[in-house]
Amino acid sequence: MSKENPYYRNIVLKSPREVVYLEYTPSLLPPKPAADPDGTRWTRFVCVSDTHSRAFSVPDGDVLLHSGDLTNTGTVSDFEKTMQWLYGLPHPVKIIIAGNHDLTLHTEWYEREYERFHWNVGKQDIKPIMEMLKGARAQKAGIVYLEDEKYEFKVHENGKLWSVFGSPWSPEFFNWAFNYERETAEELVSKFPKTDILLTHGPAHQIFDRTNHDDLPGCQTLRARLSELRPRLHVAGHIHEAHGAHVHVWDPADDFAPPIIQNDDIVGSTNVDEPISVEVGGDVGLERTVFVNAANWPMGALARRDGVRPVFGGPGFQAVVVDLKE
Repeated sequence: MSKENPYYRNIVLKSPREVVYLEYTPSLLPPKPAADPDGTRWTRFVCVSDTHSRAFSVPDGDVLLHSGDLTNTGTVSDFEKTMQWLYGLPHPVKIIIAGNHDLTLHTEWYEREYERFHWNVGKQDIKPIMEMLKGARAQKAGIVYLEDEKYEFKVHENGKLWSVFGSPWSPEFFNWAFNYERETAEELVSKFPKTDILLTHGPAHQIFDRTNHDDLPGCQTLRARLSELRPRLHVAGHIHEAHGAHVHVWDPADDFAPPIIQNDDIVGSTNVDEPISVEVGGDVGLERTVFVNAANWPMGALARRDGVRPVFGGPGFQAVVVDLKE
């Protein structure tokens, strides 16, 4: 390993209907599983978040999922950088949401607060931003922007109809965009429908939400609601240092209790060379959720390997690849 190229580890989580590549050598990433003899196929989801107008290499796949903080502060210039990158990615379907840094997309809030953030560049025009997100070029690139919306799609002509709900909100944090007070969380989160995929910018409480200061700012109301929603895949971000993935088995004998999981529970030491393969057991008939914190900005304990800081979206902070059986 050179000091300029921190090494990749190989961390894979496996269960009968889910395969998750948390970390991998890009050139050696396996393809998604082949279709079963009965024709049942798999869909590959590539999960990113908190890219903040950065561009980096991500694996190909059927669907790209972006869980917010597309930009630094939501300027037109920021969005131009982000969208040029997204337009050029090969994924046929790209589903994106905003985060607390995408200030201009929270239009009512931005009208009140823009001078705090954009005093030096001036108030930003939302029209060209929305054109980038929803206009002809975005549609041609397969980009779907969701703001508290449900969307359904297929990646195979005769395949599964996938459903996804995307929400940009996260608990209040110094009055940034799409923040909510915890006492109003129930009103917001209760409207989330049951879907195959849930995209939220903020994580649920005690699920990949621990900060460098050992705070757990994830949403407690969302955590409680997960027992009812039980999506196949829940992708969040927001807490950069909590990047990680976990396959949870929903056990009715435990009242469908959600997991308590942080990234060091799975990854452990960052200085181990051996590959990690986690086989997720349990009754094959039980529902499972793949939980992902897909933040790509290196931060926290995982952002140092032998004293070397990984590149953006590099070792420890790669796009998380999730293969789901249809």
